[in-house]
Amino acid sequence: MPSSRMTSALCWYALAGGILAVDQATKAVILAHFAYGESVSVLPFLSWTHACNTGVAFSMFQGFGSIFGVVAAVIAAYLAIEIWRLKVGRLEGTAYACVLGGALGNLADRLLHGCVVDFVHVHYGWFNFPVFNVADSAITIGAAAWIGLVALDFKRPKAEPQQP
Repeated sequence: MPSSRMTSALCWYALAGGILAVDQATKAVILAHFAYGESVSVLPFLSWTHACNTGVAFSMFQGFGSIFGVVAAVIAAYLAIEIWRLKVGRLEGTAYACVLGGALGNLADRLLHGCVVDFVHVHYGWFNFPVFNVADSAITIGAAAWIGLVALDFKRPKAEPQQP
């Protein structure tokens, strides 16, 4: 019978895999039905816009895709190990799985397409948020949860050292 630690790790890996699958499926739809640069309005503040990002978040550092591919692979390996080592913590597992799934989704794009396929475009009036994708959303949610956990841990009183 598998240990609870192994079962927990497999659940987090499954969540990461689910995020990866949804990310790649949505990008496949965009690639199949949208020409590069094509945009279709969905709501007054939301469009599906086919974009290709060779940089990182918000299209910074364009042209350094191979470096970011290596960084994504290292982060994914680190998170896979950390998930395996987790003892407890649903929020920790969720945070790690979200970042892992998102990192793998964007890494897959870099390997398959030479860039990250983005398509969610939020805009209204003068406000124009950079185009992003499901993987970016998962990374953002996971990173925010991770930062929150670190902040909570920092505020938690530390145990007094044991006297001999």
